[in-house]
Amino acid sequence: MAVQISPSILSADFARLADEAARVPNADWLHVDVMDNHFVPNLTIGLPVVEALLKATSTPIDCHLMIEDPDRWAPAYAEVGAGSVTIHAEAAKAPVRTLRQIRAAGARSGFALNPSTAVEQYEDLLPEIDMLLLMTVEPGFGGQKFLDVVLPKIRRARELIARYGGEVWLQVDGGVAADTIERCAEAGADVFVAGSAVYGAADPSAAIDHLRELATA
Repeated sequence: MAVQISPSILSADFARLADEAARVPNADWLHVDVMDNHFVPNLTIGLPVVEALLKATSTPIDCHLMIEDPDRWAPAYAEVGAGSVTIHAEAAKAPVRTLRQIRAAGARSGFALNPSTAVEQYEDLLPEIDMLLLMTVEPGFGGQKFLDVVLPKIRRARELIARYGGEVWLQVDGGVAADTIERCAEAGADVFVAGSAVYGAADPSAAIDHLRELATA
């Protein structure tokens, strides 16, 4: 599995997003958390900011939609140029249709599960998914402590993906840092969202290199 690091701009300076994107030239993705203050108790940014950021960076954008009614909004993020668009199992009413619309618009389709949502019930959806995201904190805020209880779930998800046989990336998001990334990688994750661990460092680019080294050890 090729390790990929996706710094979360939730921990960046929102007044200088273009400059903050430029500080992580070695990132595989830029992770953008779209929150609507309904599905999660926080409000961040939406489609216009994503469009602007796409013009300011050549790094692919990984959009994580923590919103109500992702079936309505998700295809638009793919249409403006996001490289990956992830919807939540807990919010989507027509996940198969929406995942197919994301792909049809040219983006990778992502499917996210909150910590308490079992992965096994979505095994049949794997053919529709390019990336499975397992939240390792309760969604809504950056800087939270990693939930070790999710580690067995990461292992189960990797087993399901292996059994399916398709190429599905396994992403983890929440509390990913130097002291947790090795455990996530050992459990089977290969795409790592890191916010505070990257943008809270004096040198975000060096922090990415360090995280990548730990995940591949």
